[in-house]
Amino acid sequence: MDPKYEALFTPWKIGNCEIKNRIVMCPMGGTSLFGWMEPNHFDKEAAAFFIEKAKNNVGLIIPGIAPIKDTFFGKWLWQGEKKFDELKEFMDEIHKYGAKLFVQITAGMGRSWAISSPLVPIHNNPVLRTLVKPVLDTAHELASPSPLPSRWAENIITPEITVKQIEEIVDAFAKTAYLCQKAGVDGIEVHAVHEGYLLDQFTLPYTNKRTDKYGGSFENRYRFATDIVKAIKAKCGKDFPVSLRYSVESKVKDFCVGAIPGEEYKEIGRDMAESEKAAKYLQDAGYDMLNADNGTYDSWYWAHPPMYMPQNCNLEDVSHIKKFVDIPVVCAGRMEPDVGAQAIADGRIDAMGIARQFLADDQWITKLIEDRMEDIRPCICCHNACFNMAKYKGTANQQSIPDTSHIARCALDPRVMQSKKYKLVPAKKKKNIAVIGGGIGGMEAALVCCKRGHKVTLYEKSDKLGGVFIAAAAPSYKEKDRDLIAWYNREIRKYSDITVKLNTEIKDVNSLGADEVIVATGAVANRIPVKGANEYGIQAVEYLLEEKPVGDKVVIVGGGLTGCEIAYDLFLKGKTPVIVEMQHDLIVSDKICLANTSYLRDFFAAKNVEVHLEAKTTEVRADGVTIATKDGKTLDIAADSVILSVGYKPAPLAPKGKHIHVVGDASKVGNLRTVIWQAWDVAMKL
Repeated sequence: MDPKYEALFTPWKIGNCEIKNRIVMCPMGGTSLFGWMEPNHFDKEAAAFFIEKAKNNVGLIIPGIAPIKDTFFGKWLWQGEKKFDELKEFMDEIHKYGAKLFVQITAGMGRSWAISSPLVPIHNNPVLRTLVKPVLDTAHELASPSPLPSRWAENIITPEITVKQIEEIVDAFAKTAYLCQKAGVDGIEVHAVHEGYLLDQFTLPYTNKRTDKYGGSFENRYRFATDIVKAIKAKCGKDFPVSLRYSVESKVKDFCVGAIPGEEYKEIGRDMAESEKAAKYLQDAGYDMLNADNGTYDSWYWAHPPMYMPQNCNLEDVSHIKKFVDIPVVCAGRMEPDVGAQAIADGRIDAMGIARQFLADDQWITKLIEDRMEDIRPCICCHNACFNMAKYKGTANQQSIPDTSHIARCALDPRVMQSKKYKLVPAKKKKNIAVIGGGIGGMEAALVCCKRGHKVTLYEKSDKLGGVFIAAAAPSYKEKDRDLIAWYNREIRKYSDITVKLNTEIKDVNSLGADEVIVATGAVANRIPVKGANEYGIQAVEYLLEEKPVGDKVVIVGGGLTGCEIAYDLFLKGKTPVIVEMQHDLIVSDKICLANTSYLRDFFAAKNVEVHLEAKTTEVRADGVTIATKDGKTLDIAADSVILSVGYKPAPLAPKGKHIHVVGDASKVGNLRTVIWQAWDVAMKL
């Protein structure tokens, strides 16, 4: 192991609980040992998931949130002791590998509950709400410190939680913690004075307008969180460790408006001055660790950093707060192992929190120890499968119900939390398989086929593997995307049964003599029937690959994800982007996480980037564009260059047939998740 990582592999203590190394697997919604959306039970899929992490050298495991009360049918988590008997057997197995595990329990989400669009009319109709209450009590799920605007639905004002409900939750925490303790769990993590969840909403003046003992003064605002730890300690003993998921600063300017890194703004949530006081107050109340980062759902990109956020984005704030407490402090948020190790060695933090990298590669710690860093498949911070709750103007959570009930999966590895559906099974009959197209879909299909025992020939018409993802990975902030392309290139070359033929364009799939053909030829850019577009417009890929230069002021026609990422890239390069979008909001999609989209929207607003919504481009010229605005006016926008980012359409070399299979964007334009998962869907059947 490289000596620069040595500090990560020193022991430390949370109370009397010794942890073998300084790597904490942070909680991810959907990985609860007691289930997520379904009625609480011992979840064998999650258990198997964590056993693999324990085998691969993680120090402390914190599974995803366990709701203190079931989302459906409202059973309390402490009810039903059978699951705790199964939990005990699981904990015995975890401990065999030297790992420790804390169970994270949530008091609730309040206004941050990601209510989906189909539920909004039900919640807003008192009759319907009453009818469905025995199955799903939306008023309970949305219950907040005060009546507040929902983060997810503009037309919902959340109900105020009662003192009786608060007292029931506090009691349930103590009962559940005691049953976990009896089962051999090493500690409890309370969720959360963090990320704008229910307990956090109580602590923040902009979301807590109560006048009873849970509102007003500093002590009253933090009472709910301190009551919980005191109740747990009273039931389980003062030596039973209790961690708190904690946001150092809220980074919030207004409801649904966050502060981007480096921005000067007026904090309406928890600022550093209050955090210095709060951290010690929470420690003195009984908390044994702060598992910390920044942000709320109004500034969600701090707690769930997309690729646009800086690496180690929360380290400065978290390390500052450590000066005010005596208990261990963990820092999470795009942490890099070398930076985390140095911060630990310097005494700035006690441990490094990592979450979604465990989804992308559950062996990453083992590979780090064995000096195989290049073998680690990088998390690219896309949130396409692990937490793809989507929202744009006028909607609630647009995530599909299957996705809502199965978060914490991975775009890059469909086996994560889906081990029964996706698995490598040796092929009954070994075949010669041709894969046409060396993009991500083609490479993934080749790898899966090879691992199942087939011989694969991978054809790519250009001189390199990566396909259109090379262009997607071009911006400076896409370093992890570029790492992923490099990872795929290395993986492909590890297998002697994969033959790569570059600079080879296939015209006729039937000429290949293969038993099966996988077509992964991707998509081509849409053309818009606008005067001058073909003559003066630059295609998005042409810009990203630097095939055509652009001037200082650039109009981007299309405010979807690609168009917005190009605008962001242009701004970082010191240029002046202008976005023209036909829809009523930027990035109108039900597939892209709000953490990602809200960063871009907040960034453009903070930096005064010119955006024209509900506007149609009617002409593209050498000196700019003409647009028709939503109020029927015509507007000329001067520009040095015009980039067209108006989507793509599939470009399969051949249609699907008996032995011809089409995957990825060649089948249907999507994202990395749809490309990789479809490659598995096809390759598993051959």
